[in-house]
Amino acid sequence: MIMIFSLFLISCGKGGRKIAKESESKDMQMVKLMTVDPGHFHAALVQKTMYDQVDPDVYVYAPEGPDLEQHLAKIRSYNTRPENPTRWNEIVYTGDDFFEEMIRRKPGNVVVLSGNNKKKADYILQSVKAGFNVLADKPMVITPEDFSKLEEAFRIAEEKGVLLYDIMTERYEIATILQKELSQKKEIFGELIDGSLDEPAVTKESVHHFSKIVSGSPLIRPAWFFDVEQQGEGIVDVTTHLVDLVQWECFPEVILKKEDVNMVAAKHWPTILTKEEFTGVTGLQDFPEYLAKDVKEGKLYVYANGEMTYQLKGKWAKVSVEWKYRAPEGAGDTHFSIMRGTLCDLVIKQTAAEKFVPTLYVQNIKTPLDEFTTRLKTVLASLPYENLTFDDTGNNVLRINIPDKYRVGHEEHFAQVTEKYLGFLKEGSMPEWEVPGMITKYFTTTSALVKSRE
Repeated sequence: MIMIFSLFLISCGKGGRKIAKESESKDMQMVKLMTVDPGHFHAALVQKTMYDQVDPDVYVYAPEGPDLEQHLAKIRSYNTRPENPTRWNEIVYTGDDFFEEMIRRKPGNVVVLSGNNKKKADYILQSVKAGFNVLADKPMVITPEDFSKLEEAFRIAEEKGVLLYDIMTERYEIATILQKELSQKKEIFGELIDGSLDEPAVTKESVHHFSKIVSGSPLIRPAWFFDVEQQGEGIVDVTTHLVDLVQWECFPEVILKKEDVNMVAAKHWPTILTKEEFTGVTGLQDFPEYLAKDVKEGKLYVYANGEMTYQLKGKWAKVSVEWKYRAPEGAGDTHFSIMRGTLCDLVIKQTAAEKFVPTLYVQNIKTPLDEFTTRLKTVLASLPYENLTFDDTGNNVLRINIPDKYRVGHEEHFAQVTEKYLGFLKEGSMPEWEVPGMITKYFTTTSALVKSRE
């Protein structure tokens, strides 16, 4: 049962405390969030919008410092923005025992985790042991050792009837949704080929940037974000999204298992940052001592890049991620994806030619073009999206035109994931394929890490 108390202590450091009055208690059935150690801006993006099912009072348990300050500043910016302001009431505890205090007090029923990944597996495991639901940013785990904790957490979550879920925003990007939808239409796609090591059935690549704008302001990243022992290597971090999409698109609603994965090859390499670039994105003038192991001749080597090639239920897949310092003018993080079918290939590009907007192309392979375009027109009309059209770009390549109303930005995807999770909470369960899929996904990423270090 959720404990409701009218007063809550906000830590003022190691010294005294001050009393903050809590908002009026709501229905006991409401979702009550507890944000733990929010070191990544994704924690704030969960609260960029309000939800009818969620109490405006949010309990924050975290150590004092810049991570917490930046999190609270983002929430304040949402509360005070001119259009559609939120009304979150952040009730903060910053004692050294912040996590233990959350477990003891139990002021809410959903733990939100987005921060230092070195701690995340333990936070997840202890939270579900305490009977809390957990909504966690990716990655849930960054090492094979922590993977075993995640398996235990899912087992305990099932025993206790709580829901553990990770935030997979890329499932809500419209070009990816349409790629998945079209891959299920045998009249135009045929079947997903098996592929090979040199030409996989599915390839997904993403490019990310350390310096970026979030919610209208330059992003300040914590220094630990550049320590792979705390953030994780790129091959177990951002690739989580790509591995998830491989599973979600190629095997929709299929219950997967670890034995379906055959990790064949993996590699990793560093992004090299100057001290000036490090300062530009962290605000720190020097590298912290814990990064000394990664500094060579005054530059920071961050193993943020990785690539893996593996088989999933016999289908070959290749996933890669690359981090750069800053995107070209007008660009941002980018995505490339191809699914190879027996009748056509479905390709997503996001280059300057597409004005850095994810764009879906259909590459007809062997059907007469007139016949293929007729089939494609019929298929597009059958989908639950209005005014989908296509242009012939030559060489049997058709570009899908997606209305702007379906173009939702990355930050807004967090509300969509949260709404989905709230629906699971209301129902009291998730689709039976979700948990096996998460276990298989993190087995894949951590296996790739091991392979890259061989």
